[in-house]
Amino acid sequence: MSEPNAVSQAQAAPAGQGGPLVEVKDLRKHFPIRRGLLSSVVGHVKAVTDVSFHVGEAETLGLVGESGCGKTTVGRSLLRLVEPSSGTILFRGKDITQLSNAELRPFRRHMQIIFQDPYSSLNPRMTVEQIIAEGPLIHEPGVSSAQRREHVMELLRRVGLPPESADRYPHEFSGGQRQRIGIARALAVNPSFIVCDEPVSALDVSVQAQIINLLMDLQAERKLSYLFIAHDLSVVEHISQRVAVMYLGHIVEYANTTDLYADPRHPYTKALLSAVPKRSPDDVKERQILGGEPPSPISPPPGCPFAPRCPIAQPECSKKLPELEQMGAPSHFVRCPLVK
Repeated sequence: MSEPNAVSQAQAAPAGQGGPLVEVKDLRKHFPIRRGLLSSVVGHVKAVTDVSFHVGEAETLGLVGESGCGKTTVGRSLLRLVEPSSGTILFRGKDITQLSNAELRPFRRHMQIIFQDPYSSLNPRMTVEQIIAEGPLIHEPGVSSAQRREHVMELLRRVGLPPESADRYPHEFSGGQRQRIGIARALAVNPSFIVCDEPVSALDVSVQAQIINLLMDLQAERKLSYLFIAHDLSVVEHISQRVAVMYLGHIVEYANTTDLYADPRHPYTKALLSAVPKRSPDDVKERQILGGEPPSPISPPPGCPFAPRCPIAQPECSKKLPELEQMGAPSHFVRCPLVK
């Protein structure tokens, strides 16, 4: 079920921007489950169901939720690293889901990704220079090797690594340094949109702050747009202008960051925010513990996917999936009619 027209209109042009850079409409990704000698399809993992949002120019949209809720699948579908089952992905107004691999190639330099694991995302057999220069080598074949090397050196300096790092291998660096290499690799082809797939979750807290500040500085310098995927809501609050909360493949709440943190409406969002550590002894926030486990995406419950764990659920919640409806602030949307 798609979002109401009001949501699309509210998302169409964030304040101070010229319209969406990336626009996602009714994105769906269901992975087939195959068994038997003939690999017959016996079911589907419903990872993402009818998700819609946009990311404006030079804006960060935070995408949050528990592990397994479909965040990473959304991010990779946007770049077509995972092929969507259905839906529309517009990049500067062009539907990239309809493009062949050859037609998609010119778009790839404008849409990059920073992976979660800085250890497995870098090829251990390649030097740092080879890793960072791989993109320019593909997209700018006419550039000389000397120019590419100088470009790599400049990128290393910008992300806080010495230029001599270019001749070393990934295993010679710490986790935070490897993530800086991953950021330099993403920047190498001068993209306008970057999917940040939990880029700090594998790092120490002190290093997390350094990487977040680096991403924010780069965004200000290069007018970058980010889809920032995370499960740590304190990190998302710091870097994002808007936040979408996912649960079992659905967006259940969507709002400006200030509005979401000041006035969370959906019971799931309230539970997530209650788990964020207190900022001061005067913080009287009450911890909300959710019962049970998230349902399986292979066989999600009927109606609202959160109903089996929801503290305010009613019998009608299991009959029909609620629409995202505007509540409170004009740009605040919630998939729960019980919290009006």
